[in-house]
Amino acid sequence: MGAGNRIGPKAVGSASGRKAASGGVGSGKPHRSTASAADRIAAAGNKGSKHRTSANKALAKSGRGQPYHHGDLHGALLQAARRVADRDGLNGLTLRAVAREAGVSHAAPAHHFGDITGLLSELAAMGFEAFSAQMGANTCEAGRPGEAAQQKASAYVAFARDNPCLFQLMFRAERLDHTRPALQAASQKAFAKLALIVGERRGEAIDLDHLTLAQAAGIARLWSLVHGFAMLRLDGRLQHVLDAAPPGTTEEMLLAAMMRPD
Repeated sequence: MGAGNRIGPKAVGSASGRKAASGGVGSGKPHRSTASAADRIAAAGNKGSKHRTSANKALAKSGRGQPYHHGDLHGALLQAARRVADRDGLNGLTLRAVAREAGVSHAAPAHHFGDITGLLSELAAMGFEAFSAQMGANTCEAGRPGEAAQQKASAYVAFARDNPCLFQLMFRAERLDHTRPALQAASQKAFAKLALIVGERRGEAIDLDHLTLAQAAGIARLWSLVHGFAMLRLDGRLQHVLDAAPPGTTEEMLLAAMMRPD
């Protein structure tokens, strides 16, 4: 979600066809061949097939799955960054690592994102979009306001559990550029989902740019509770509490109890 009202937290063309063939028309050398035209066509076809087979083997050897679509290199680079972060952590997420993962030139990520901060910011924006969608999907069927609030809180924690590296990046303000439009829009959308819980509980509309003190306190209280729970869970700090709780107490039961009004 971050500062203010935010939650915070070129394809290289083929070089083929550039070489001039030695021998043949225009080379100044006599052409002496006893092979028939059909034989020469068949030989050319076999040579092209060998080149295609070699290219396919090289692609399979890369182990990076399906090649990116030339029309969406931006999206392919973000997906590659996500895989690198999940595998190597945020410290291993570099422009060169992303380029290797995507199977493109080292200059491609810089062309699309500028620098590592730009890449991380766009990746965080993608995370906030998925985060908002998950919070919305889990509450569309909710009835009572209290039930909706519980489902949103559970979705918040579940997203952190299922996407630990991405979730932590989304709230690493020092690694992100919150002036980027994509990150601004995505984080504000996520903040609105959180603020909606408070509005539903209070039975009133909330203007995110003009909060009353009570509304601001309600949002900060709820956010601290749910985000703190998610981070404690990621760090493995809840187990002692669960061990000391009544037998059979689960994380979900504990969160639900925390969400109930005093």
